Amino acid sequence: MKSQNKAPSQRQLRVAENLRHELSQIFTRVDIRDDDLIGVIITVSEIRTSPDMSNATVYVMPLGGERQAEIIAALERHKKFLRGELSRKVHLKYMPELHFKLDESFDNSGRISDVLNSDKVAKDLNKDDLGQD
Repeated sequence: MKSQNKAPSQRQLRVAENLRHELSQIFTRVDIRDDDLIGVIITVSEIRTSPDMSNATVYVMPLGGERQAEIIAALERHKKFLRGELSRKVHLKYMPELHFKLDESFDNSGRISDVLNSDKVAKDLNKDDLGQD
């Protein structure tokens, strides 16, 4: 029985990074005609491909974090167009299907930073510095 939490292969990582780079370029250079995407700057933070490379989950975050649901919905509406643009730039036998998701790691890092900067953690850190329990 194979483990389902297997780390991605070097090929998966290389293809995903190439897709991420090219998709970021597409977002900056190609005008997608959609009212929800006009004037929006989108950060592509990560792409994860399935082991068979048939699917790619694209983690994005709009600059400022506003209108997230509308932007994800707009990207989903235009995923065939974006896949076609990617196929012109990245040469693969089969271009993976794109699935867009909001990257929540920015929110998580903000929460971690808030916790680390809290008074309670500062007190614990000061006790540790003094060698107290």
